[in-house]
Amino acid sequence: MDVALDRIGKSYGGTAVLRGVSLDLPGGRVHGVVGENGAGKSTLARVLCGAVRPDSGRVTVDGAPVRLRAPRDALRHGIALVTQEGAIVPGLSVLDNVFLGTPHATRRRERFAALLDRTGFDLPAAARAGDLPLVQRQRTEILRALAHGARLLVLDEPTALLPRTDAALLLALARRLAAGGTGIVLISHRLEEVLDGCDTVTVLRDGRHVSTAPAADRTAGGLLEEIAGRPVETRYPEPEPVPAGAPVLLEARKLSRGDAVRGVSLQVRAGEIVGLAGLVGSGRTETLRLLFGADRRDSGEVRVAGRPLRARGGPAAAIALGMALVPESRAEHGLVLVRPTTENLRMAALPGRRPLRVVRRAAERRAAQATADGLGVRGTGLDRPAWTLSGGNQQRAVFGKWLVRRPRVLLADEPTRGVDVAAKAQIHRLITDLAARGTAVLVASSEVEEVLGLAHRVLVMRGGAVAGECPRGAARAGDLLALAGLR
Repeated sequence: MDVALDRIGKSYGGTAVLRGVSLDLPGGRVHGVVGENGAGKSTLARVLCGAVRPDSGRVTVDGAPVRLRAPRDALRHGIALVTQEGAIVPGLSVLDNVFLGTPHATRRRERFAALLDRTGFDLPAAARAGDLPLVQRQRTEILRALAHGARLLVLDEPTALLPRTDAALLLALARRLAAGGTGIVLISHRLEEVLDGCDTVTVLRDGRHVSTAPAADRTAGGLLEEIAGRPVETRYPEPEPVPAGAPVLLEARKLSRGDAVRGVSLQVRAGEIVGLAGLVGSGRTETLRLLFGADRRDSGEVRVAGRPLRARGGPAAAIALGMALVPESRAEHGLVLVRPTTENLRMAALPGRRPLRVVRRAAERRAAQATADGLGVRGTGLDRPAWTLSGGNQQRAVFGKWLVRRPRVLLADEPTRGVDVAAKAQIHRLITDLAARGTAVLVASSEVEEVLGLAHRVLVMRGGAVAGECPRGAARAGDLLALAGLR
């Protein structure tokens, strides 16, 4: 099946997101699409899959124009979308999710077994989908697309939330499916996987088609310049030295919660960036949530600038003491996606439990606009819902909502996951600038290079406990991986 996009245009509130983009997507090929956040990649994917109707242009399947008014129309034509966040029904079983929308499907268990054999997945048919880890939820969505007979599979940032090993397995599956005749569109910020796994790569910039060429003819450096339209700085900013005698702003003593976090003790001083490394399931995210009061700790103590954080105080008590958390999932815990971007940017500045005060809309909007301008948040307008922002701009907004409070302590969990190179560099600079102004920063990341590049020192977690510590300049990626238990 050959699919083509012909001069697709789309605008939101007068802001052009796609500007006459044309693209040929032949079957049996893996086609990469890259670009900065806001370049139009996800909008193009949604047009292709019927979730967004274009203002101009057309979609053709095997040379014939088709009308894609909803995702079900795209499915009827063999086109399916898989997103980075997933779109399963949590309360249903894996089996029911896979065959969702095909209520009269017969021999479901036999077909399910055949799909597992085709993909190499190992999924429990009877398990509740919402109880599965992310990688298995995503695999469930892929099986559903294949169960519906998808002949063009659009993968929108499928590896952004996955560890490298699971990402490699997904890319291997994409190549196997393409070898069997299925067309694959891979949208990704990870240029190395696009170059290694795709046959062809298209670059989008500011909603326009820049180029399409064989992946074999591309280089990472060349792609970066085409994506940004300028040279891009890819080196990590050098953090300022921690001032002598800097006070401890964050301290945890023997923090525990079940088997997820076991006796974690740590300190972060004013102006210091501490990295938290480890494999998936090592306890990094759980530790940050305990520090912020998002989960109830079984035992242990947390202090902010010497003041104890009450175990029952929750996030409100942590915020009152000057803490901020950039969570692992911006969609689930960082933003209220259905509310305007203005409200999201000013959310942390609202009074909380203090007496109700009148919110002056004009003043709030001016303040939100100033925050957006300062962080380079670009989108379809601050009055539109936050879900209309690209992933990188959503992440900027998550940081922006906390900056208005000038936090003493910043906890950042996977701060650059799913963002482009330019946005990643900006976030890295933001973190080092905050530390230079005296903020204590604790950064958890699955990217070893990121914690090594940003942090003054790195704590490595393994099995819910701190397995070791490495000072800046005295460790290499292999040392951290060995402590984490990978080697």
